[in-house]
Amino acid sequence: MIKKDSTLKLGLIYAFLILWTIGTLYPVLRVITISLRPADKLLSTDLAIIPPGATLRNYFDLFTATPFLRWMLNSLIVTAAVTFSGVALASMAGYAISKFRFGGKKVVMQSLLTTQMFPATMLLLPMYIMLAKLHLVNSYFGLMIAYSATALPFCIWQMKGYYDTIPTTLIEAARVDGCGNWGAWWRVILPLAAPALVITALFSFMASWNEYIVAAVILQNPDIFTLPVGLKMFQGNMSTQWGLYAAGSFVVSVPVVVLFVVLSRWLVSGLTLGSVKG
Repeated sequence: MIKKDSTLKLGLIYAFLILWTIGTLYPVLRVITISLRPADKLLSTDLAIIPPGATLRNYFDLFTATPFLRWMLNSLIVTAAVTFSGVALASMAGYAISKFRFGGKKVVMQSLLTTQMFPATMLLLPMYIMLAKLHLVNSYFGLMIAYSATALPFCIWQMKGYYDTIPTTLIEAARVDGCGNWGAWWRVILPLAAPALVITALFSFMASWNEYIVAAVILQNPDIFTLPVGLKMFQGNMSTQWGLYAAGSFVVSVPVVVLFVVLSRWLVSGLTLGSVKG
């Protein structure tokens, strides 16, 4: 009887997961379908994943007839800078907060936590005013600062939490071997924190790659538009270029999926790489 109940429970779990997966993948498949439709069949109600007369024309036009490649380059520049700065600053700040005692440490931690209580849209006006006074509106650097400011507090807390799981005895052992504080962090602690660094990099990447609202306010020159802002140009007051919109949306999602696949082994390893072998 117990075995029968466990089998039924397992079957219900699998059924739920299958339905959840289908529900998650369906919108993605519809975007792909729309991107493959001919221009005269964009409003078709056909539910086939590969539509009749499927064509790659929308993808060809996306790369040749629009500034899509320029938008992608802009996004790569901003995202690479935000990811690098997020990982570099969070890894050092998290280590200092986790392993050192200093005046105002509790205030710093509470301040970082408090910033996470406010959405980025609430900070948009004061952030825009500060960037305007610094003459950084409509620039790569201004957008990088805005993204880093919103993503960094969470990254620091994440790194601090991971550093807390690494025994202080490792740092003491490194100092006995002749390492200073910098050497102990660089040679011993940082390699053990590889999973946390990957997660921090992934969060920083996501915070800037797909963000629209902040970029739409700060960027005004089409030459420096990032991908989300650029794709919005396919939507007009009277009509929307759904084929290009769908093709662009699919292409934008590809780097995120590839990044998840490449970093999956680090994400799955979790805290095990930070453990101490006896």
